[in-house]
Amino acid sequence: MKTLDQPIIGFEVHVELATLSKMFCGCDANHFGKPPNTLTCPTCLGLPGALPVPNQMAVEWTILLGLALHGQIAKVSKFDRKHYFYPDLPKGYQISQYDQPIAVNGYIDTSDGRVGIERVHLEEDTGKLQHTTLNGKSVSLVDFNRSGVPLVEIVSKPEIHSPGQALEYAKNLRHIIRQLNISGCDMEKGSMRLEANISWGLDLGYKVEVKNVNSFRYIGKSIEYELARQKKLLEEGTTPAQETRGWHDASQSTKIQRTKETSADYRYFPEPDIPPLVFAPDLIARLQATLPELPQDKIKRWVTVENVRPNYAGTAGVSPELSQITEELIQSKKNNPLSINNILGLYINKFVGIKTPVSQAIKEYEAK
Repeated sequence: MKTLDQPIIGFEVHVELATLSKMFCGCDANHFGKPPNTLTCPTCLGLPGALPVPNQMAVEWTILLGLALHGQIAKVSKFDRKHYFYPDLPKGYQISQYDQPIAVNGYIDTSDGRVGIERVHLEEDTGKLQHTTLNGKSVSLVDFNRSGVPLVEIVSKPEIHSPGQALEYAKNLRHIIRQLNISGCDMEKGSMRLEANISWGLDLGYKVEVKNVNSFRYIGKSIEYELARQKKLLEEGTTPAQETRGWHDASQSTKIQRTKETSADYRYFPEPDIPPLVFAPDLIARLQATLPELPQDKIKRWVTVENVRPNYAGTAGVSPELSQITEELIQSKKNNPLSINNILGLYINKFVGIKTPVSQAIKEYEAK
């Protein structure tokens, strides 16, 4: 039996972009909490003869994300049809991207090393199944309000080796997306969904995917459970089945959903109704110029240049409110000898309310 040296984990993260309209039609993309099937049209319902028109903002935001992840932006990208049959997919296929995604070969740094980004691609979201009781019978209903919402998928390379590193990777990705202001990444609303591919070695001939997890805590538990389950099977001489599983909090375990598909099962082919996308160098340059300072760069600057305590910088760097407060403290330092850490610590430790102006916080500290 092969020695089980370290886990091999890859991440697929789906994020709904906060555009006003859907990916291929003009319907309202703000679907959360709306009455079922009220934000639909022939295009997002997949009716015959309806033609998709790509959302320019969604494409540009995906390029922006690719740049923020240090990726290479394609000169030419295209959409493809990904075929599978499920009640929430009215066309019988999803418009996605296969062999020519918008960005490739990026990375995210973690405290346990760099994790490569294989691809960043754009697709349309599906409808949503609602399981309920109707006239005394258990039924599954479909709400197509979410169908067609722009969905960006970030696929990591299998370079994550522990549950802790997996969580740090996912959280760093969320911080970057929020800094770009292209999605709220609200996991309770489903606008950020996590999927982990887990094995004890790609050469063992299997991987297990845990799909559609909407909580950092649950994805961490899923990975821990799967590693233990798979290790036990391997030590017994059994290769785990290549399958898709879901997390069940009640039993604190993963449960099989279906055998795992391969790319051949989806029968990809180029979307005939959408021409290839050609990205001019001046478009890439324009988007590159709009990139804000990203959380990890900001934290590094605060620590090395402004002498902010590393733990304070790490906390403030991923909070929009605390980040703004830190920058105001840096500016106020020019006219005030007080240490930034003294005042920032008050905010972080909640001795001062987050909405308290910096000038007032300084006065209160000096008065003590």
